[in-house]
Formats: sequence, C-alpha cells, structure tokens
Amino acid sequence: MSRSRATLRSIAALTLLVPLAACGGPADGSAGAARPGPGARPAPGFPYTVTNCGVTSTYQAPPERAVTMNQHATEIMLALGLEDRMVGTAYLDDSVLPAYRPAYDKIKVLAGEYPSKEVLLGADPDFVYGGYASAFDKGQGRDREGLARSGIGSRLSVEYCTRGPVGLAQLKTEITEVARTFGVPERGAALVEDEQRRVDAVTARLKDAPRPSVFVYDSGEGSAFTSGGKGVGNEIVTLAGGTNVFADLDDTFGDVSWEKVIERKPEVVLIHDYGGTTVESKKQRLLNDPALAQVPAVKNRRFVVLPLSSAVLGVRVADAVESLGRQLHPDAA
Repeated sequence: MSRSRATLRSIAALTLLVPLAACGGPADGSAGAARPGPGARPAPGFPYTVTNCGVTSTYQAPPERAVTMNQHATEIMLALGLEDRMVGTAYLDDSVLPAYRPAYDKIKVLAGEYPSKEVLLGADPDFVYGGYASAFDKGQGRDREGLARSGIGSRLSVEYCTRGPVGLAQLKTEITEVARTFGVPERGAALVEDEQRRVDAVTARLKDAPRPSVFVYDSGEGSAFTSGGKGVGNEIVTLAGGTNVFADLDDTFGDVSWEKVIERKPEVVLIHDYGGTTVESKKQRLLNDPALAQVPAVKNRRFVVLPLSSAVLGVRVADAVESLGRQLHPDAA
C-alpha cells in the first residue's frame, strides 16, 4: 500500500503521552484490558504493568479483541500465534509473509489504509497496536488518550519513541512486551532467540568482509527520502555488512539533497520496494539523472532491494539482514 513521504516524515516525530490514568482512562489503569470475573483467578502473570512510549498501562488480563494497524505490528502478532485475539487489521505495505497468510486471511481487514474512528470502534477492540505514530492520529480521533477514555488499551512500536538508535535491543523489547501483554511470554522468548540466532549467523559469516557504503533510496524526485541513523533500517545495513552513508541523519527517515548523495559517493543503492512506484522505476530515476552518473553505485549499476516491510522494527529484521547480507556480499563464504 502506498505511503506518502509526508506521512513517513510525520511518523518519526512523537510527543510522548502522559499516563493513561491521568487522561480519563479506567481508574485502575487497566487501559480497557479484559478483567477476570468476580471470584475468578487472575491469569498467570497478571496484573501486568508496562510503560510504552510514555504511556503506563496496567492489564488485569490479556487483551481478547485486538486491532493491529501497520504491517509490522500485524506480523508480530501473527508470529506470536495471536490471530485468535485479533478482530481486525489494517494498512499493509506489501503482502504478509507466506507463513502467516492462512492466519491473516481469517482476520477482518478494516481498511486498506487507516480505518476511521467509527470503523475502528465498530470492531469493538479492547487493544489497538500501531506500528507507526500516524496510527494514533489525534485529528482522526485515534489518539491513545481518546482510546483510553473509551476503555481501549494501546501500544505503539518503540521504534518511534526511542531516543537513541534502534536495533536488536529494541526488537527484543517490542516482541517481549507484546508477548507479555498477551500472556504468552514463552512465545516471545522463542521468537527473540530465533531472530538473534539468525542475525548472529550473518554477522559471523561477514565479520572479515569489506563494508561497502550504502545509500538507501526510499523515494523522492526533488530530494531523496532515505534512512537515517535512528531507525532499525540503519542497523539492518550495518548487520548485513554495509555502512549507511546517512547514518548521521538524526531521524528514522528523512529528506536529503541529491548534492549530498553525490558528495558521499555511495557504492551501493538499497531500494525500498513498496507502493505504486516499482523498483525498476526507481532504478531508472537514478540511472537517467545526469547529475548522478559518476556516483559509484549508479555508474556501476549496483542496486540491492528490500521490501519496506523488512526495514522497520518487526519480525522481518532477521530476514532483512540475511537477504541484504547475501546481496551485498554474494561471494562471502
């Protein structure tokens, strides 16, 4: 699904929210999570209190009616085997991973992009999980405080409220806290272990390989929209044996001038594949620009590709590191 550069720029900036209990949420801070009935035993590990992107929530029991917005949030839930807790989903960048497709097909798609407030509330969720800050757009009535006032818990991916660089530590936090919120901590631990094992295998294989300089081309005509140093996309390039030429950009994504691209002489261009503009069209935009003719990556036609859904904090991080590692270092043992 196409996402505008303006939207991507907007998701990188997040004003931290005050705790839900101070915003008219349930008096006990439960954020709308299901509660045990009178006389019932609490679920193992509950109550559970977690602070996510400035919002502190206490769950008396695991959520039962979750809605996910943005592909990487959806895929984390599916990877944890939580499709039976999902009453709706929205906003894919591309196709879900084949392993998750059967489960995904059983979940109602609320909207091609973000659902309206009415559609979202019509699904009767007790929890909303957003991958980008734009999922909780106050102007559209989906802000986290407003959801809390309706008795609905929420979570935002930590990629969009981490002050420093985002990497495997934040991926562990994201998976672990989601799994814990839904009462399946052992599934989270197994998923984190698998991601780490696969990444470690790549870094061990490439430890002595040269590190080509990489320019990430997401989109752009008058300027280039690229990966900065704060998002997990930068970490993926590093773990795959490359060096992001715009790692000094203090943002997850951002615009840079073509003059800066020329100045930094990248050896490789990493193209994000998503939306209505094809990879081939993006290649041709670079190849047909006379100003870029002497940029080593363009001159040598050295292009590599990752789907955008692999360049954000989700269960595709290990996939992305493996794929990019092979593309950057095809001859590495």
